[in-house]
Amino acid sequence: MKKIKTAIVGTGFMGKVHAENVRRLGNVEIAAVVGSRPETAQKFADSMGIPSATSNLKDVLDNKEIGAVHICTPNVDHFPMSLAAVEAGKAVLCEKPMTMNVEEARKLVAAAKAKNTVNCVQHNLRYYPVVQQIRQMIAHGDLGEILIVQGTYSQDWLLYDTDWNWRLDSKSNGKLRVMGDIGSHWMDMIQHLTGLKITSLTADLETFHKNRKRPKGSVETFAGKKGVSGEYETFPIDTEDFGMVMLHLGGRARGSFTVSQMSAGRKNKFEFEIFGTKAGVAWNQEQPDTLWIGHRNEPNQILIKDASLFYPEAATFADLPGGHSEGYDDSHKQVFKRFYARVADPSAPIDYPTFEDGLHGMILLEKVAESAAKRGWVDVEYK
Repeated sequence: MKKIKTAIVGTGFMGKVHAENVRRLGNVEIAAVVGSRPETAQKFADSMGIPSATSNLKDVLDNKEIGAVHICTPNVDHFPMSLAAVEAGKAVLCEKPMTMNVEEARKLVAAAKAKNTVNCVQHNLRYYPVVQQIRQMIAHGDLGEILIVQGTYSQDWLLYDTDWNWRLDSKSNGKLRVMGDIGSHWMDMIQHLTGLKITSLTADLETFHKNRKRPKGSVETFAGKKGVSGEYETFPIDTEDFGMVMLHLGGRARGSFTVSQMSAGRKNKFEFEIFGTKAGVAWNQEQPDTLWIGHRNEPNQILIKDASLFYPEAATFADLPGGHSEGYDDSHKQVFKRFYARVADPSAPIDYPTFEDGLHGMILLEKVAESAAKRGWVDVEYK
């Protein structure tokens, strides 16, 4: 099989995650990396054994041998870089949130349709095997009619005012931080699993640290707890540390969730509970192989990931047998596997999140901001 050549754009935490998991596919070769500076790109290329390094995206887009790009940059660069790649005829896989605003998202969707390019937004958290089993349980009616959804996405890596990351600067991140970074995952997940759209919501946002100490130097995501020495400057914060949302899902279901980057001890707790007229389920990303199933009139169940016992449609998202954990890295690999199947064969099914999903996510984030500003309910229309 002829290998597909791709490029990684971005050399931070997500760039490393993408590069490592692309290589697990076998039929995809990382031909180049694009960094913010030549020396940064070269250092990444040397560490990963990538043959070409550049600080100019055009070098990659002009290379006819490269068929796809991964956009793993700060949010402000997602739209212009993805658009340039689409217009160059490349398949594009972009991190979330897809753009800085809804207008950019609409333009990107339209451009991808006009060029008929393969496109994906990286909502990888959908693709834990246990999560896909939940999706199939709901589709097969095991939970009955969905009535209630609730949960949280809680982290602690920005707890102190000395913690710093580019996401704290709204010029690089956008006007919503914790909602955009991890709230987008929660809202995407609950709709993906239930097949129901969020139709209205009310949100409240809070910034606990009005000012933070920004180091005079770069800091990699999640690296703050290693200790960053050097000089600091005071930086005013205009994005939220915490958010909570109540929502309507479909015509009847109700729900709520919180998101936080200041919850001490919670490293990456993405948790949801879904309750229907027959049963309930619960899942926590910090224990990704475990599925709780709740019943009214019989004992509750704890299931451990075993694809041989899953619905066939869910089993395809597990590459290891029962008792062998599949976690965060594997969820990325499952998206990449399906994305590159489509790159190799345009008739392959679209079994991954697309730019359309990214647009829907941006519409929801816009509504969260609108609701928080007016302190009231807003309806959501996906147009």
